[in-house]
Amino acid sequence: MSGDPAVGIPSPEWRVLSYNVRSLRDDRSAVVEVIRTVRPDIAFVQEAPRFFRWRTRCAQLAADAGMYVVTGGRSAGDVLLLAALRVTIRWARDVRLSHQPGLHRRGVALAGVELAGRRAVVASIHLGLEPAQRLRHVAELLAVPEIAEGVDPVIIAGDVNEEPSGPAWRRLAERYRDAYGVAPAGRGETYSARQPRTRIDGIFVDPRFQVIRCEVPDLPAVRRASDHLPVLAVLRLAADADARAPQAS
Repeated sequence: MSGDPAVGIPSPEWRVLSYNVRSLRDDRSAVVEVIRTVRPDIAFVQEAPRFFRWRTRCAQLAADAGMYVVTGGRSAGDVLLLAALRVTIRWARDVRLSHQPGLHRRGVALAGVELAGRRAVVASIHLGLEPAQRLRHVAELLAVPEIAEGVDPVIIAGDVNEEPSGPAWRRLAERYRDAYGVAPAGRGETYSARQPRTRIDGIFVDPRFQVIRCEVPDLPAVRRASDHLPVLAVLRLAADADARAPQAS
C-alpha cells in the first residue's frame, strides 16, 4: 500500500545555521548561547573539535545547545552536522575529499534528513586556503552521488574561505542558490567577527527551497564566540516540491 503522508500538510520552515566555531578556542559558552538563541533545525559547524576527546566534546556541544550530533568531527576533517530533536535522520556519512600533502585534510559531513515529512540532503563543508584545492573540492562535493543525483533537495553550507566573486563560490552558486544573495536581511559580512569586512561563509540551497531570509544574527554573544560570524537562513520548500514525500510500503 502506498500513500503520501505529506499531502495537505503545510510546508514547514527550515532554520539552518552555518557557523565556524574556531575549535571552541574563544568563548565556548557564547557559541552555545548563539546556537540556543537562533534555534536552528540543522547546524552546519566548521572547525569543530577534532583532537583530544573530540567525540565527547562534539556531543557535549550539541547537548548544551539543545541538539544532537548527526555526523562529522575529526572523521570529516573538522566539519560537523547537528540537528534539533524534531529532525529525523535517514542516513549519515562522512566523505573525505582528496588530500594534498602539506595541507589540512578536508571532508564533508553529509546526511539525509526529514522534517515534517519533507526530505533533504544536507552537507557541511570547510574549503581550504589554497584556491586550486577549493575548486577541486567543490567539484568532488558536487559529484557525491547523494548530491549529484538530486533526488532530494540539497542544502550545502559552510566556510568557503573566499568571497562570492571567487571561482569556488561561483561554482556552488551556479548549481545552488546563494541564500544571502537571494533574500538578504541586514549586512552579510562574516569575517572577522570583531571587524566584519568580507563574506566568506555561505548557505547554498536547492532551487526547490524558497529562501525566506538569510542573515547574520545580531546577537551580543557572536563577537565573543568565534572569529567568524554565523549565518542563518530560513527556508521553505517551494509549492512544486511540496508533493514530494517518502512513500510507505
